[in-house]
Amino acid sequence: MKMVSHNNLRASSVSPAMPTLGLSNSFATRIFSEIAEDITVVVDGESFLLHKFPLVAKCGKIRGMVGKDVNLSTLELAGFPGGVPTFELTMKFCYGINFPITTTNVAQLYCAAEYLEMTEEYKEDNLIARTEVFLSNVVLQSLESSVEVLTMCRDSLGRIAEEAGIVERCVEAIASNALKEQLVSGLSRLEYDGNRSVSPEIESTFPDWWVEDLLMLPIDFFKRVVRAMEKTAVRQGSIVVLVIRYAQSSLKDFDRSQSGNTSETEQRMVVETLVSLLPSSEKSSWVPLGFLFGMLKIAMALGSDVACRLELEKRIASHLEMAMLDDLLIPSVPASESLFDVDCIHRILVNFLQQIDEDERNACGNNDHNTLSSPCHGSLLKVGCLVDAYLAKIAADPYLSFHKFCALIELVPDYFRVMDDSLYRAIDVYLKAHPMLTEHECNKLCKFVDCDKLSEEACHHAAQNDRLPVQMIVRVLYAEQVRLKNSFSGSSGEGFVSQKFSSGIPSASMSPRDNYASLRRENRELKLEISRMRVRLSELEKEQMLIKQRTMDKSANGGTILGSISRGFRMFSSQKGRGNRPKSTNKSRSCRSRRN
Repeated sequence: MKMVSHNNLRASSVSPAMPTLGLSNSFATRIFSEIAEDITVVVDGESFLLHKFPLVAKCGKIRGMVGKDVNLSTLELAGFPGGVPTFELTMKFCYGINFPITTTNVAQLYCAAEYLEMTEEYKEDNLIARTEVFLSNVVLQSLESSVEVLTMCRDSLGRIAEEAGIVERCVEAIASNALKEQLVSGLSRLEYDGNRSVSPEIESTFPDWWVEDLLMLPIDFFKRVVRAMEKTAVRQGSIVVLVIRYAQSSLKDFDRSQSGNTSETEQRMVVETLVSLLPSSEKSSWVPLGFLFGMLKIAMALGSDVACRLELEKRIASHLEMAMLDDLLIPSVPASESLFDVDCIHRILVNFLQQIDEDERNACGNNDHNTLSSPCHGSLLKVGCLVDAYLAKIAADPYLSFHKFCALIELVPDYFRVMDDSLYRAIDVYLKAHPMLTEHECNKLCKFVDCDKLSEEACHHAAQNDRLPVQMIVRVLYAEQVRLKNSFSGSSGEGFVSQKFSSGIPSASMSPRDNYASLRRENRELKLEISRMRVRLSELEKEQMLIKQRTMDKSANGGTILGSISRGFRMFSSQKGRGNRPKSTNKSRSCRSRRN
């Protein structure tokens, strides 16, 4: 039992920067130090011997209890905000003893004053008014102080601070102060941008420093702060940076070996909340793709909600052309028959194709003929190369299902690839890693490869590949024969292009939407054929340069021998047919040059 009197409630040191409470050495304090205590107050199991008069004079709650029972000698305050330390400060105020109000105790004092009903109705300049002045003039004017008080509300007050309105006021103050700091930093950047000699290093000295202060907030308060920032028009880029930094800070100790513990549950809630705070898909360009892949891997490892994972996959699909091969290598969780989560990549590709179809439908509905080139054909080719590289990477997994591998190949349209060399390489790796495939399965895999889209080097490799079925080798040899024939006849692609232009004429019997879709398909095929012809042209140029180089090397190394042989051959020809049919000699030379 604690005895509270003038001796043990002596005045504490008061900070000159902080407002003080009560009157030091007041008449009431001197009076009560000489009068015996007449009431016992119990807080969290600890008893305090106090006087009724100073409590009744300022606390409406205690006045009401004492008024019902004048002889009341013991009073228990259950669930007192802030516990015993805050109660002692509150009693000091009732006894007129000075102490400083700080950011670490103002929330507790405010809630305690609300709990005890210490309003102006019972005493002028009561505790609620004193704490309100400090909140309004000190705490809510500073982002750092608002964050500190908001953190204290979560740690020791909880629902009481929410009902008192402190939490909501601190959240709004943080958002408004963040907007002010952003405007100030923006003006500073403009001032430095006026100097042309300013380097990017100097520009980077103006970071949003307030981001660091928000990293200490619990995830539920952090969510409310971000929502408030969106309402106050804080830049989307700053919000994305804030979410990324919070994820890096709170998930830095992520360990996949943990399972079913409290830390994993908290991390799962953090991931799901942060994903919900990302900007809308229309502004998803603010979010780095590497961050989305990292969050997806953590979400799958933690077993996060399905909606959270699907949202991440949808966001990734909107910028899939910017992804790297390492981003797609998502481990299977839990460990299944394959090393990598192929189903996740399959869903991302499905979302990507759906978004392309949606863009085409929107373009068709707008009747915008300038959108024939969107989505960008280069982006589609990048995605095709990325998927082929991914197929080659996962093909070496001996536990990869044949049906999953085929499903992923079938999902990619033909116009995503200019050449099928990468696809052929992936299938060859899969055949090598899975020697127990049946002949039917091998033939099914090889049918995905278009032999007309294989380079000369790939055709030579396929013709000598023992792992390929006979039908595939025959197709490769036939494609090589057709290619040689076309190269000699000079009709390597003109027929195809003319056919495409002729087939792209809209039909009167088709609807406008179908005509537009047909035009888009023909446009893609023409672009694909042009890209393929460019690849062929580059290959021919390389071969021509190689032939020239070899000719120059031979002439430099064996010019004398070749010259003597040619001179001897000319002498033999002149002696054999001197004066006879000079035109035939010229004809033989032209035939020989053609053969060479």
